[in-house]
Amino acid sequence: MITDIEVGLSDTERAIRDTAHRFARDVLRPAGKQLDQLHDPQEVIAPGSVLWDVFKKHRDACLSDMESATYELSPFERSRLRAITSEELGWGDSGLAISLGVANFHKTFAVMSGRQALVDRYVRSGADEIGCWAVTEPDHGSDSLTVTEPHFADPQVRANCIATKDGDDFIIRGQKSAWVSNGTIATVAALFCTIDPSQGFKGGGVAVVPLDLPGVSRGKPTNKLGQRALNQGEIFFDEVRIPAEYMVVGCEAYGAVVEQILTGANASMGTIFVGVARAALEHALEYAKGRVQGGVPIIEHQSVKARIFKMFTQVEAARSLSRRVAHYNATNPPLLQYSIASKVYSTTTAFEVASQALQIFGGNGLTREFPIEKLMRDARASMIEDGCNDLLSLVGASRL
Repeated sequence: MITDIEVGLSDTERAIRDTAHRFARDVLRPAGKQLDQLHDPQEVIAPGSVLWDVFKKHRDACLSDMESATYELSPFERSRLRAITSEELGWGDSGLAISLGVANFHKTFAVMSGRQALVDRYVRSGADEIGCWAVTEPDHGSDSLTVTEPHFADPQVRANCIATKDGDDFIIRGQKSAWVSNGTIATVAALFCTIDPSQGFKGGGVAVVPLDLPGVSRGKPTNKLGQRALNQGEIFFDEVRIPAEYMVVGCEAYGAVVEQILTGANASMGTIFVGVARAALEHALEYAKGRVQGGVPIIEHQSVKARIFKMFTQVEAARSLSRRVAHYNATNPPLLQYSIASKVYSTTTAFEVASQALQIFGGNGLTREFPIEKLMRDARASMIEDGCNDLLSLVGASRL
């Protein structure tokens, strides 16, 4: 195990970190491995799947209600706990860590609305709703998040999901893409849609939408390279009617809210994929100490030793950046460019470290009997999701 050199942890923080680590080790890792090996992603969400045990055990461990349970702590202490536990869950299985995190996404907007009916329905302790972030569309991915770029306010860029005011209601028409995390299992969506197409994406809004309403349907779970334990899939809206009070963000605030959410999501991705990088490093270190070639464990070969130490420094640099960003954003006006730096650097580090770990495993690393090829696939997916790293870098640069 790589030592966590975070200083000044309280007994409470250590206890929560250790709980998250045990949950990651005993629940997420074995479940993630089992779900990754299923041929059909429909099996991942089938009744009796271990996925549902993961959600239940996450609630039983009180990790799903951690925000409310630690409300008395300072913003800095809460941010540190979020970063530490997020890293541990990523160390266990990044796909499941993302799924569990997104499951609470709708709560942010219920609280933001200040509307008691939404708060009572979705934020009560013990609520077992599963949320999703419904933002990407068939024709729009990262471009729908790039608030700094000219196309964000271009009316010629046409959205695939439109909400139209109709008296005291909104009517939603259109589709969200195959990349909505928890898309085919969610019971409620934080739906990012367009209200005023004449403003392009800038004319958007965010609605809390129960997904049992008439007119809502789903596609099949997406069959993908990595993070196969993370359910993703399409959501279709055919004349879906919601009360106007469910539209919690309007056009006037939409751009700012997109930036706020992207800032938080990218910072979270940074900490999760530090966990992935750390897992790859630990597997490589353990293997190098036990694998004998040339009459000695390969850790004694200088090339392997040098490679492992470089991996170690990369992990620690990513960990330091991701935690500093998390702490700063929790105690100051959040800065998007730093969250993007955390996400881009940590996900790139996770992929590079997993690739180097696979090289240390040699041919064994290519087989599914060992964990490294899965970690590399999971890390590769992270460089595209929540905004692809190339486009995010342009947004970050616009803030410098």
